[in-house]
Amino acid sequence: QVQLVESGGGLVQAGGSLRLSCAASGRTFSSYNMGWFRQAPGKEREFVAVISWSGGSTYYADSVKGRFTISRDNAKNTVYLQMSSLKPEDTAVYYCAAHNTGRYYNPNGYNYWGQGTQVTVSS
Repeated sequence: QVQLVESGGGLVQAGGSLRLSCAASGRTFSSYNMGWFRQAPGKEREFVAVISWSGGSTYYADSVKGRFTISRDNAKNTVYLQMSSLKPEDTAVYYCAAHNTGRYYNPNGYNYWGQGTQVTVSS
């Protein structure tokens, strides 16, 4: 069992930066690949980034590549999403999730989710 709590969202101007955090409880956190997803109003939840259990591998959606960086600290049971050069189209609720099976970009393969944190980017 893993419980996830996101934080760090807020309102930022276009071009600005935010760092999201996802704090996990549970002794098995370090064994999970961890992902970030986002969902804008009226749209489906979409993959943003994923990091392997060791932190050695990362993958990003094309829309955020070069602007966002995912990282983790297993000693702190926390995964991060550093977001830079933010655009209005990045506005969404951002969720972290623990990957269970299947393709890393498919939200159906994640079995634990946080409650989400709102990110709003103004133009």
